[in-house]
Amino acid sequence: WAVFVSLTEATGFEMPLRDHPTGNYRFLPGIAPYSCGVVSSPGFEIVHVTLQQPVPYQAGFDVISKHLASERRPRAALCAVELRSPTPFTFAGFAEFNVKYASILQSWDLFVDGINPVARTNVAPIIGAPAEPSLYGFSFTRPCRSDVPATFVVAGAGELPEGVLSRSEIVSLGDTTAVGMTRKATFVMDLMEARLHGLGADWADVSMIEIYTAHSLTPLLPEIILKRTGHAAIHGVKWHYSAPPILEIEFEMDLRGVRSETIV
Repeated sequence: WAVFVSLTEATGFEMPLRDHPTGNYRFLPGIAPYSCGVVSSPGFEIVHVTLQQPVPYQAGFDVISKHLASERRPRAALCAVELRSPTPFTFAGFAEFNVKYASILQSWDLFVDGINPVARTNVAPIIGAPAEPSLYGFSFTRPCRSDVPATFVVAGAGELPEGVLSRSEIVSLGDTTAVGMTRKATFVMDLMEARLHGLGADWADVSMIEIYTAHSLTPLLPEIILKRTGHAAIHGVKWHYSAPPILEIEFEMDLRGVRSETIV
């Protein structure tokens, strides 16, 4: 089952929604380190889990494995990961980290035809950052009633065109004025909306909007963010006082629409 969704001009390409053959979800292919988002297959829901105390991400996969086993779910049910890093990476450092991270997913045999299906958010808290890259949360699929609407996770993204990891392509590079941040936030909202629609969802289906920036949201929330989200605005947004994962990217978001949230 696959559909092709024409994305906005900001994203720059079309993404096919693909099945994970054993994970009970579909995903929007992204780049090597992560997919752009995931949505549950019929008869399954996506459950979101937050760790009260983050753990180093390699050990975090043991936490995930044990939790999946307790839910009687296979490793393939893992569909999204949230990481926290000590500081933002350089582009080169980000690439180096991603190779190590992706190797764990490959060792779990999660890739589909060589494509990473697992969505991800990876940011650096300004205050209380971990000493090393750590697991903060994850999402997985489990069976549910057939009449439960699809649930989903949109991966984190900052002000870079879809599929691009290049400093020169950062929107309004170096401009953190009100004008620059408006351009950045508008671009990221376009990207989030394109991914959301690519998953077959809309703003009304969103249960959590998360924003990661060290810059004020006051001038951005009314018009640029909340007004555009329609009915989802009733849930507000969760602001993480954090930097995106790469130096000089200033504004990141992710979204999800789930009915089950757990803290462990």
